Amino acid sequence: MTKVNREIVISEALDLLDEVGLDTVSTRRLAKRLGVEQPSLYWYFRTKKDLLAAMAESAMAPHTAAPLPTPDDDWRDWFLDNTRSFRRTLLMRRDGARLHAGSTPAGDLDRIRRKMEFLVTSGVPERDAQMAMLAAGRFTVGSVLEEQADTGSHDGSEPPADMPTIDHESAFEAGLNLIVDGLVHRTATRATPPPASGAAPRG
Repeated sequence: MTKVNREIVISEALDLLDEVGLDTVSTRRLAKRLGVEQPSLYWYFRTKKDLLAAMAESAMAPHTAAPLPTPDDDWRDWFLDNTRSFRRTLLMRRDGARLHAGSTPAGDLDRIRRKMEFLVTSGVPERDAQMAMLAAGRFTVGSVLEEQADTGSHDGSEPPADMPTIDHESAFEAGLNLIVDGLVHRTATRATPPPASGAAPRG
C-alpha cells in the first residue's frame, strides 16, 4: 500500500482536478490514484467538503505567499497588483474559481487583516476598504468563472463560430480599474472637509 499523508492527498487531489475537472473529482478516483482503499482517505478528511476546502486553501498558496504591502507602497498600485495576483492564482488550476467560490481559507485571515490595516493607514475609510476588497474578490472570482467556462473546461472543444470573442484580461482590467477609480473618488470625497458656512462657491 502506498504511504500517504495529508499533504500528498491534497497534492494528488489538485492534480486530479487539473486532469478531470471539479465535477469528476471523487474520493473513489482519488483513492485509486493514490493506490489506497477509499475508506483510508477518511483518516485525513471526514467528508468530501473537507477535502475540497483543503484543496482550495492549498491552491491559493501562490497568492498567499505574495509579499504583504509595506508603508511605502502606493495603495492604488498595491490594490491593483493584489487583485491581479488573486486572478492569476485562480487561473492556475482547472475550475480554480469554482473550487475557491464559497471557501474561506483560514490561513489567510491574518494576511487579510494586515491588508485592511494597510489600506486604512493609507487613508482609505475602513468601511470603504472592506467593501472594495469584497467587491474586488467577488468580481475576480466571477470573471475567472466566466473565463474558465469560455475555454471549454479544457476539453479542447472550439466555441461556436458565431460567438463573439472576449478578451478576458482586458475586460478584467477595465472592471478592476473602475473599482479602484470609485474607491479613489470616495476616499478623496471623505477626506475633503465641507465648505465653511456662508463660504462663496468657487467657479
